[in-house]
Amino acid sequence: MHLKNLRLLNFKNYEDAYIEFTSKINCIVGDNGSGKTNMLDAIHYLSLTKSAINSIDMLNIRHESNFFTIKGTFNKLGRDHEVFCSLEKGKKKVFRQDNTEYEKMSEHIGQFPTVLISPGDNEIIREGNDIRRKYFDTILAQIDHQYLLNLIGYNHNLRQRNSLLKFFRDNLSADPDLIEPYNHILLDLGQKIHQKRKNFADRYFPVFIKKYAFIAEEKEKTSISYVSQFDEMDYEHTLKSALSYEIENQRTTFGIHKDKWEFMIDGRRLKKFGSQGQRKTFVIALKLAQYDIIKDEKGFAPVLLLDDIFDKLDDSRIHKLMEMVAADYFSQIFLTDARPERTNSILSSLSLESNIVAIKDGKITNKW
Repeated sequence: MHLKNLRLLNFKNYEDAYIEFTSKINCIVGDNGSGKTNMLDAIHYLSLTKSAINSIDMLNIRHESNFFTIKGTFNKLGRDHEVFCSLEKGKKKVFRQDNTEYEKMSEHIGQFPTVLISPGDNEIIREGNDIRRKYFDTILAQIDHQYLLNLIGYNHNLRQRNSLLKFFRDNLSADPDLIEPYNHILLDLGQKIHQKRKNFADRYFPVFIKKYAFIAEEKEKTSISYVSQFDEMDYEHTLKSALSYEIENQRTTFGIHKDKWEFMIDGRRLKKFGSQGQRKTFVIALKLAQYDIIKDEKGFAPVLLLDDIFDKLDDSRIHKLMEMVAADYFSQIFLTDARPERTNSILSSLSLESNIVAIKDGKITNKW
C-alpha cells in the first residue's frame, strides 16, 4: 500500500498545497516550523481520522480560515482509493472513501494503516498507563475492527456508569438495580477486550523482543507484561462490592480501563531505571513490532512516517534503522529533516533513491 498524492486546503499552516509521492522513500525537507510535521500529520489524519498532535479538530484549521480539507489517493492491493476529510467550524467532520461518506469514523480505522515514529513517542515510556493503553489500543483498532467497536462500547458505558455514580453521591442515595445493567455490559465487553489484549500480547511481545535485540545488538534483556484485574480477581463480585467506595469517588475503579502494560529492562522498570538511549531503543522496537504485526495481519505493509529521527536518534540507532530501509524491509516511507544535505548524504551512502519534497512556510518550493 502507498499514498500517491495529497491535497491540503487550510490545514494548519498550508493554505493550498498539492504533492505527488513515490511509492518508496519520500523526504520532506525544510526549516523548522515550515510544515514538515504538519504534512505527516495530514497523512495520519487520512489513516486514523484524527491528528497525532492536536486532539481538538478545530485547532487544525489554518489561522483566520473557517475550514480545512485533506484529500489523498491510496493505492492498496493494486486499486486506487480516494480518501477525503473536511471540517468546517460549527459543523460535523466529514470523512469519505471513494465518494461514500462514513456514518461513523470508526468504520475507516484500519483501512489504510500507518506507523508513526516521532519525538513525542517518548511519552509512551515517560507517562502513565493511560498513554500505554492508548498506544496498544490504537494498534489493535487498526487490525481488529470488532475490538474497536467493543472498546467504544465499553468506554461509552463506563462514562454513563460514572455519571450515575456521581448522581448517587449528589442525591445521597443509591439504587443498585439502576447500576446493574452497566455492570453487566462492562463485564461482558471487558472480558472480550481482555481476551483480545491477551492474544495480542502473546503475538506482539516476541516480535518486540526480536526488534529490540536487533537495534541494541542484544546488550540488554527487555520484557513487556500485560497486567489486568480480570486475571487477578472475581471481577463481577468485586464490581458489586465496591459500589459504596465508587459512589464516594464518583468513578468505576475496576475494569479493563485499569489494565497495565509494564516495560522492563534487565528486570527493572524502564521508566525509572532505563537510560535515555535504552528508552529510545525501546520505543523504536515498539514501533517496528507494530509495523510487523499490522503487515502480517493485513497482508500488506502500512505506510511508515519518520518524523525528525535524524536529530533525535544517535548514529547507531539511525544506522540500524537505515539498514532495514536499505534491505527494502519497508514499503512506502515518509521522513522529515531540517537538513536536506544530511538526508541526501545518508540515502546516497546506501544507494537509495528518494523523492524530495521541499517546504517553506507551508508552500511546496521544490528547492533545497
